[in-house]
Amino acid sequence: MPGRGLVLDPLPGSGDERPVRRGRIVDPESCGRLLGRIADAALGPDRSDSVIVLSHPVLAGAEHRTAARALLAGLGTSRVLVLSSARAAAAYAGPRETGPLLVVDMGAELTEVTLLVNGLVADARQAESGLDDLDRLDPAKLPVALVRTVLDMITSMWRHDRHGAIRGALRKGPVLAGGGALRADVPDRIARCLGTRVRLADDPSTTVVRGAGQILSSVLRRPAASPETFGPPK
Repeated sequence: MPGRGLVLDPLPGSGDERPVRRGRIVDPESCGRLLGRIADAALGPDRSDSVIVLSHPVLAGAEHRTAARALLAGLGTSRVLVLSSARAAAAYAGPRETGPLLVVDMGAELTEVTLLVNGLVADARQAESGLDDLDRLDPAKLPVALVRTVLDMITSMWRHDRHGAIRGALRKGPVLAGGGALRADVPDRIARCLGTRVRLADDPSTTVVRGAGQILSSVLRRPAASPETFGPPK
C-alpha cells in the first residue's frame, strides 16, 4: 500500500501444506482460505470498490488461470487485473521501457526467462526448479547450477529468434528478479557469461509484487489503460 509497503504476507507453513506449488494452485480450498485472510486484513469486509492484481507465471496454463479467477471472484471485489509476472517485473524495472527487454525471474520453485517486446510477451522459457531445489546442493555449486539453467533457456530463445530481439535485449541488459538475484556470484556470473551488464531492482525478491503495485496505481489513475480484466464468472 502507498506509504505503508507490504501490509500482509501470510505463508501457511511449508512443504505439502502450501496451496501453490510450482506456480500452480494445488489445493483450492486452502488457497481460498489464505486469500480470504489477506482480503480481510488488507481490504476489510466491504470490498465492492476494491481492485486486485493477479500476477501469474508467464507460461501458466489456462486451467490454472481459471482456477485463480474462480477463487478471486469469490472475494467480492469489483475488478481483477491479470498480468504475467514478467510484465510486473518489467514495470518495476522501468515503466517507460520500450523495445525488447529480457526478464530473468529466479524464484523459489520456478525459474523463468521472458522476452518482452514493447511490453508484450514475445517468447518465454520455464524450468520447474528453483532455489528450494538448488538449496539442497553444495552452496558452492548453487550459482553454477542456477546460471546454467538461465543460460540454457536464453540460448534456446536465441536460436528461435528471427528478428534480433534477443540481441537487442542483451545489449540493454537483462532485468534480474526473484531471490536468486540476491545469491552471491549469481548476477556477476550471468553478466560474465552473457558479456553484458545486468540490472537489479532494489529488492529483487519483491520485484514482481512491487511492479504489480505500480501497474495497479497506474490503472486506478487511468482506468482505460488497464491490462486484461475480468469480473465474477457469469
